[in-house]
Formats: sequence, C-alpha cells, structure tokens
Amino acid sequence: MYQDIVSEIEFTVKKEGRNGADVNLVVVSKTFAADDIEPVLELGARIFGENRVQEAAAKWPELQAVYNDVKLHLIGPLQSNKTAEAVALFDVIHTVDRKKIADYIAAEQLKQDKLLELFIQVNIGDEPQKAGIALAELADFYRYCVDEKKLNIIGLMCIPPAAHDSGPYFALLHKHAKALGLKGLSMGMSADFKTAIRLGATHIRVGSAIFGSRD
Repeated sequence: MYQDIVSEIEFTVKKEGRNGADVNLVVVSKTFAADDIEPVLELGARIFGENRVQEAAAKWPELQAVYNDVKLHLIGPLQSNKTAEAVALFDVIHTVDRKKIADYIAAEQLKQDKLLELFIQVNIGDEPQKAGIALAELADFYRYCVDEKKLNIIGLMCIPPAAHDSGPYFALLHKHAKALGLKGLSMGMSADFKTAIRLGATHIRVGSAIFGSRD
C-alpha cells in the first residue's frame, strides 16, 4: 500500500505541475507496532508521524538504531509535561498551538541544544472541540513564537472539519501562510491528500491508506 500511495502522490504532483521535492509524505504510524512499521521502512519511507510522545518513545529508539536516517514528526497534541521528551525524540512538531507550549519548547531547545522545525496548528474551522490557534490570533502568535521565543516556525498545520469539503480550508490555510511568508503547509490525510497537494501542501499525513484501518 505504501508504494501505491507514493505513486498516487507522484502522479498528483506531476498533474498539478509541482516539484516533487516540495511534497513530503509523513507516514502516520500511530497505534502501529514496530513489526508493522518495519516493512514500510524497508520500502524506503523515512518520515513518520506519531500522535503520542510515550508511544513513540516506546518503539522508535530501537527502530532508529537500525534506520538512523528516519525523521520523526509529532502530529498530535503536546502536553507541557512531555515537552522535554518530545524535543529529545522528535525532529519536527506540527502542533504548536499556544504560548505555554511555545515557551516550553523554547526552553527545552536551549537546554538540549537542539533546534526543531515547527508548525503552528491553526483551528481552521473554528471548532470549539479542536486544538489550534484561532485565525484572528495567528499573526500575533506567529510573531510571539519567532520574535520573542526565536522558534523555527516553518509553516502552518490544520485538520479541517470532518463533515465539510477540505478544499476551502486548505486554501484558507495557504492564504494565511503566504501572508506570514511561510512555505510549509501540513495538511491532507488519507482521504484528501490529493486536494491538499493541489492547494499547496508540503507535508501530507497518511496512515490508514498505508497500514490499513486501526483497531
């Protein structure tokens, strides 16, 4: 299934006239064990996304001892008490969504002498049950992260409302990223990654289409 997704991505990238090097497949391995992940590693996947720090810490160090060029992305919410472990384990965090987390990441990066690539998570559909910074607060929060906390913000991330067409939300995220001078767009999952590529995604997060349905 991994190779099928790679082929679909390559076809879509070519169809949309984009550069393939600008579109990164983040293989979402949350809930899957090392035995499930290793065949995908053998096929060449090197960017993986996890939702939980503890789950990632339990399975990835052993895998990375063999596949030492893997890049780990945290795509789930980050609790402040897990920040030290997250900074140590991950290369990229997609879910910077409030000042407290920005503060903790900045402090831990100094302690660990490590600079991560970071995305600001935007609550693109203004849904009360979802994490993410409100669009009205995005510009100020971006400036706080970059100017005051010296964070390496490379882009914006969103999860559109489930019951709606993703396209308009992806287009809106792209518009706001462009206004901030950001090129990174973490958007699109198994069901809508082609739409996301068409609308400028640089990181698409695909799991179930590669591994199959989760328990």
